[in-house]
Amino acid sequence: MTVVLDTSVVLNLCLLGRETLLSSLYERVLAPPAVKDEFQALAASDPRFAGLRFPGFVNVVAPDESPRTLPSTAHLQSGEVAAILLAWQLRSDAVLMDERAGRIVASSLGLRPLGLLGVLLDGKRQGLVAAMAPLLDRLEKEAGFWIAPSLRSTVLTEAGES
Repeated sequence: MTVVLDTSVVLNLCLLGRETLLSSLYERVLAPPAVKDEFQALAASDPRFAGLRFPGFVNVVAPDESPRTLPSTAHLQSGEVAAILLAWQLRSDAVLMDERAGRIVASSLGLRPLGLLGVLLDGKRQGLVAAMAPLLDRLEKEAGFWIAPSLRSTVLTEAGES
């Protein structure tokens, strides 16, 4: 399975120390240069992510197509646009993205968006994550990652932790 990363998913997995889930769950893990640039800028400027390093196993690949081939993306950041474009160009199995607007654009192109919580659930299902609740707690407290109470409940139920 080939996946293309957006910044939020890889950044928050690194914060949790769980970035290797990506290489354990997926055969090919790709990111456009804009995603790596955003990651490095946040690691250098945001105290929450200080010292994090972009995973070396992620293949950085620039999309060939122009962003004009996508539906309206004016409301998306450059990393999101590049990730969607690369996933569309390569016909990847999924684009790993949390931003709702980006997920809508990805879906409109026939791509399968999967967010950070979906990656963690896949890890739980494969026996690579022992417990979801502590990871969700850390995401909310350390990363400022907002999880709606109903979503948290659904995720914990799917993880068999309710």
